[in-house]
Amino acid sequence: MTLVGWLQISLTLLAVLLAIKPLGLYMSHVFAGERTLLSPVLNPVERAFYAVAGIDKTREQNWISYAFGVLLFSTAGFLVLYGILRLQNILPLNPQGFAGVAPDLAFNTAVSFITNTNWQSYGGETTMSHFSQMAGLTVQNFLSTATGMAIAVALSRAFVRSNMTTLGNFWVDMTRATLYVLLPLAVIVALLFIALGMPQTLDGSFTATTLEGAKQIISTGPVASQEAIKQLGTNGGGFFNVNAAHPFENPNAFSNYLGVFSMLVVSSAMVYAFGQIAGHRRQAWALLSAMAILLIIGIGAVYWAETSGNPILTQLGVDSLQGNMEGKEIRFGQAGTALYAAVTTGLSNGGVNAMHASLTPLGGLIPMFLIQLGEVLPGGVGSGLYGMVIFAILTVFVAGLMVGRTPEFLGKKIESREMKFAMLAVLVLPLAILGFTAISAILPVGLAGLLNKGPHGLSEILYAYSSAAGNNGSAFAGLTANSIWYNTTLGIAMLLGRFAYIVPVLAIAGSLVGKQKVPASAGTFPTDGPLFVGLLIGIIIILGGLQYFPALALGPIVEHFLMLSGQTF
Repeated sequence: MTLVGWLQISLTLLAVLLAIKPLGLYMSHVFAGERTLLSPVLNPVERAFYAVAGIDKTREQNWISYAFGVLLFSTAGFLVLYGILRLQNILPLNPQGFAGVAPDLAFNTAVSFITNTNWQSYGGETTMSHFSQMAGLTVQNFLSTATGMAIAVALSRAFVRSNMTTLGNFWVDMTRATLYVLLPLAVIVALLFIALGMPQTLDGSFTATTLEGAKQIISTGPVASQEAIKQLGTNGGGFFNVNAAHPFENPNAFSNYLGVFSMLVVSSAMVYAFGQIAGHRRQAWALLSAMAILLIIGIGAVYWAETSGNPILTQLGVDSLQGNMEGKEIRFGQAGTALYAAVTTGLSNGGVNAMHASLTPLGGLIPMFLIQLGEVLPGGVGSGLYGMVIFAILTVFVAGLMVGRTPEFLGKKIESREMKFAMLAVLVLPLAILGFTAISAILPVGLAGLLNKGPHGLSEILYAYSSAAGNNGSAFAGLTANSIWYNTTLGIAMLLGRFAYIVPVLAIAGSLVGKQKVPASAGTFPTDGPLFVGLLIGIIIILGGLQYFPALALGPIVEHFLMLSGQTF
């Protein structure tokens, strides 16, 4: 680790910190229906959408209707995207003449993008037409992100309303998230990416002559527009197979910096918007503090692991001071790689600028563990916020049991109904991750996809299902996942991780909105101070992480000790 490396990391995080408040305030105004700088231009467009769709923006929904809207919209998105992928051979903008996507891969991909997972069992430049990339994948990058934002906003309203039954209107919240927040930011970021050297064209490919005189076909396309919303919406689905390690997706250190900033800024600002909507900004900073502490620890752990070298390579004469550069791009270095790897898994982005399977065992363990914590650091746009609120609810309940104080969060009493739904939500991930990992680790159809045997092979499977159920989308890059078994089971894990989590969250919101908001008293446990932050971090680690320790011990931890002993694996 170097001072320069930490300076690069610190400047990125500082830029995000400075942007949180203004963007969070703007989003709170947007979701309240208040006038903003863009209102004169976008208000007529918004009204036109409602008129065409027959939506009454003044008509609010209870939690069941809100959840039904989310499920209906997501189902429609799945069917449209599945159809585009299957029929891309007869649809326009297919300059390379790609065939329609196979049924199991189309199912996996459609589920992946409507759940904001963006897991890719395919190579984008060799599988997807421009139409599929733009009208299919990029559109869902916007809509799946907007859906997560809408759910977070509905939950935020539950803390400020009393004795009510409604949480807002899903169609209105989703439209405003797309139109006023995601689309303007995506245009700005896409233009910056183009200026930094990222392609934006409808051409399919061109032929280049290498230094040796050989001919090489280089794929290109509308990359910058997809990359912008990929990062802003914490989607992660890349235009190319190697994602942000490809020079067209991430040309230089400046695009890497902008990519990390874009990943973090909207998701972090959503937490501030939550505090603004709920009328408690200090609570937002408390949640952000817990997220930041865990994320910075994760960044430091990956950076340390990757700069410490590989004992096996050291025995072969490689200078240990050079650290581990396998699978990394020199233009980003170890600091830029560690920052990207931790951020992309602390969020639910899933993009990668290095091959995670080439990280050292401990360097690979950290991204996997960050996903398993529940994708709340700060997690996906919207989804990270409501995931963190679930942990906050669990924290105040545990704290109340410990000290005999009334379990309350932001003036709402936390009772058995909320706890049942909260536990249902947090148990979804380990059920999907550990269950599918165990089955795949013993069935021949699961083992057939492994590139490596032993502990590293187990890590490949465990990472895949962690990424799918956590709606992350990154991969360990050693597992051949484009098979009927993995396309199907990973798709099911994605659906569970998204919708089996969303419904309990909205049920909690429906319960809280009907309660009377009570003022804080001497018996109320304060939730905006350092003690609460410490307890929240503890609950996240215990409930979100330690249940995976036995599996991690058999995978990357065993692999680490094998590496220390000089053994190959």
